[in-house]
Amino acid sequence: MVPLSADLCDECWNRVANELATAEGAIAAQEPTPGPDDVEWIEPRTCRRCHAAVRCYPTNYDRWVELAPFELPAKQVPPKHRWRLVSRTAAHSMTEVVRVAVRVGAIDPTPGEPVVPAHEYLCTRQNP
Repeated sequence: MVPLSADLCDECWNRVANELATAEGAIAAQEPTPGPDDVEWIEPRTCRRCHAAVRCYPTNYDRWVELAPFELPAKQVPPKHRWRLVSRTAAHSMTEVVRVAVRVGAIDPTPGEPVVPAHEYLCTRQNP
């Protein structure tokens, strides 16, 4: 678990964040960031195993996770694979800057509440 009230050095923070990412399945590569003058087309992201469409989001601990491009009721998704998307706004503004993936964990959602499933749960070609 990420210590919320402690100041960590960069090395310790990376170790803790990497352990959490491994446990939660947030091991995706970061989305490419085009430059301001870049006009090349960027293809939508797909799973490298099953080739289904995925969306890649940063987590609240600076790692990336591949999620399904749709929501499902919580009762259809195992607890380990439930995520929510949270909007982060600029300071003193209502303008959304980024959407961050947060794994549902502390409070279980109601059975009908929508959650975003991790793609690894839906992948048709998971590793055995």
